[in-house]
Amino acid sequence: MKVLVTGASGMLGRAVATALILRGDNVRVLQRRSAALPGADERRGDITDPDAVRPAVSGVDAVIHLAAKVSMAGPWSQFARANIGGTAAMLDAARAAGVTRFVQVSSPSVAHHGAGLVGVGADQADPRGARGNYARSKAAAELLALAADSPDLAVVAVRPHLVWGPGDTQLVARIVARARSGRLALVGRGTALIDTTYVDNAADAIVAALDRAPDDIVHGQAFVVSNGEPRMVAELIDRICAAAGAPSPRLRVPVVAAKTGGAVLERLWSVLPRTEEPPMTRFLAEQLSTAHWFDQRRTREALCWSPQVTLREGFARLAAAHRHDAGTS
Repeated sequence: MKVLVTGASGMLGRAVATALILRGDNVRVLQRRSAALPGADERRGDITDPDAVRPAVSGVDAVIHLAAKVSMAGPWSQFARANIGGTAAMLDAARAAGVTRFVQVSSPSVAHHGAGLVGVGADQADPRGARGNYARSKAAAELLALAADSPDLAVVAVRPHLVWGPGDTQLVARIVARARSGRLALVGRGTALIDTTYVDNAADAIVAALDRAPDDIVHGQAFVVSNGEPRMVAELIDRICAAAGAPSPRLRVPVVAAKTGGAVLERLWSVLPRTEEPPMTRFLAEQLSTAHWFDQRRTREALCWSPQVTLREGFARLAAAHRHDAGTS
């Protein structure tokens, strides 16, 4: 197929585009900064700009839409413009260009209401109940995408949970930076069980969704993706730190204090011109103190997919990448 991948400058987008190129697909990528991806037809532009989106979509068979504003804080207008407006622009261009498959990359946070998620599947996205501007905007974007599913355009939403791996600037880099500065703390006891997803597994699941999109049990549906290996938060943080040669956290913050402090920091970040991520938000405090693991049976059966990289192998690859980076720096 000829496939457009948005957001290929990010870790997951790059992994998806690479997987498609390696199997022989004709890949075009669209993002604001260079992806420097060998073998791809690179286009630069904003996903909310129709003049950039229309030529990028023209002539492709399928779209995998990953580009989004990902942040723990910030004004609603920025999230709405990028995540909802960007999805709307991509869908409009895809329909006009005769695209037949559309994969919306979403997040399990679209159905998270603050309580733990234990052995659940892909519950309905809920813009009103989701926590934080990122989750609310992604929930609205997912509903918008799935509503566009039709006999002419097969749409499927994929929700990878906590994607990580070498080159991760979101989860791994932030944990390691705080650990090395002595500012990394566990929220509560760190015993909540959570699922994560190694980046190659997430990319493979997204490609599988692209391939299976026309199937009746797939199009118009949302699927949660994870490694299916729940671990305690403390263990996962310890293994990330160990892979990078950083100290494990010694500090602990009570859950109530983390949520209260997170609420204060969110208000500050909403009025101050801050560009860095706040050290805590209410959503992050909830994520670090409540269980989040998912029933993967429906996902694996419908997408004919299963994760190939275990957590153990993933952490070994992460450690190797850090050793390589240390040796070349």
